[in-house]
Amino acid sequence: MLRSLLLSFPKNTSVFNQSEDDLVIDSPLMKLNLQQLSPGFVEVMRILGNGGATEDALSEVVLKSDGCSVLPRFYYYLQQFINCGLICYTLQAEGLPLATLVPFTDAHQLQWTQVAREQKYILSRFAYCRKDNSQLVLESPLSHAQITLADWRGAALLSELAQPHNCSTLNKIPGISADAAQMFLSLLLSTKMLSEVEEDGKISEEENQTLAQWEFHDLLFHSRSRSSRHGSKIGKSYRFLGKIKPLPAIKPKMSPEVIDLYKPDLEQLKQTDASLTLVLEQRNSVRIHGQEAIAEEQLGEFLYRAARVREIIPREYMEVSDRPYPGGGACYELELYLAINICANIPSGLYHYCPQDHQLEKISGSNKHTEALLANAQQANGAKCLPQILIIFAARFSRVSWAYESIAYSLILKHVGVLYQTMYLVATAMELAPCALGTGNADLLAEATGCDYYTESSVGEFIIGSKTDFQ
Repeated sequence: MLRSLLLSFPKNTSVFNQSEDDLVIDSPLMKLNLQQLSPGFVEVMRILGNGGATEDALSEVVLKSDGCSVLPRFYYYLQQFINCGLICYTLQAEGLPLATLVPFTDAHQLQWTQVAREQKYILSRFAYCRKDNSQLVLESPLSHAQITLADWRGAALLSELAQPHNCSTLNKIPGISADAAQMFLSLLLSTKMLSEVEEDGKISEEENQTLAQWEFHDLLFHSRSRSSRHGSKIGKSYRFLGKIKPLPAIKPKMSPEVIDLYKPDLEQLKQTDASLTLVLEQRNSVRIHGQEAIAEEQLGEFLYRAARVREIIPREYMEVSDRPYPGGGACYELELYLAINICANIPSGLYHYCPQDHQLEKISGSNKHTEALLANAQQANGAKCLPQILIIFAARFSRVSWAYESIAYSLILKHVGVLYQTMYLVATAMELAPCALGTGNADLLAEATGCDYYTESSVGEFIIGSKTDFQ
């Protein structure tokens, strides 16, 4: 049955002549230069680049034009194309395309798995549909390929597979024969989009203890931010160069009402600070803050040592900066907002930290928004009282996504982690009480600051305060 599938090159693949018997195949995955090709083989390459044909039909073209002697070379090249991930497989129903398997990388070589007619199958809980340009595609973090759906029939079949079906019960869609239904199920099973349903109703995929511990969004995020299980570019590409202006390294001031913060003497600290080993060994999360409020000077020193801008660096495509913690591409997209409950000499309210001028910009006094942010932090912290200061990390997403593809959000979360550790170490050296939080409410920050949720949104939370007497 596999031989009934149409073979073709991926869309956006160009096939053109270098000379009469030399061809260039330029695909999204790679560029190949094929030399000294026979006329039949040249015709086969053009067919693969223009809709495709079955393996039997392609071999017939070579046989008629070049004779039997060229067939081994044809099958050799075809296998090499398959090994490189250059061959797509299209299932037809009543002469019309129904679904096409499109490999993402050379890691995918189709291992055809024929479904049993009476075996029941169900759509994998990791499979998802989305719009890609003008097509509906089916993808899964379990797979190295995607399935493109040609029309409504494929979507209707998928809808049915939300419940267990076998070939005979699935054969209810107009224009879909039992053989076509079996081929469709086989295509999905071969790309790990389906899971078998046992006689007792158990789903084999859900019985897998390793997969059972993955949530859908976690495994999807993992696979999409690494290479090999998606077809997108990955890494620094500057994809919006010349289209969208990059954001500046420093966010414009949010308020004319500013507080100049204390700056510590770093040369003196180099002489008197605790050793790195001591700080690393003493670092821990402190969830309860002391009765005495954290001092203004302590907050100033903490922010200066952990998050200030040391230098603005102009580069060819975008402005970058240097700060005490590492950041991919020196983008430094994280903005710090402080919901202050109590701090000596600084009124309660919501502030934005300007890392270049080392200032707090007042956004608002204490109000329902700051109270909600602090209460949310208390709940995430599991403590009986509000934190003295909540520091919210918000990302200006396009600072990273303007330059990077596929890995932008994963880079942002890495930056949250390194800033967490930097703050932990600085707070421990200063004998303050630090604690990173596991979650927060991004909508609350958007309401409090007026920032657009999709332009700048919270991605991390950290509380800081004075220690209690017994800590």
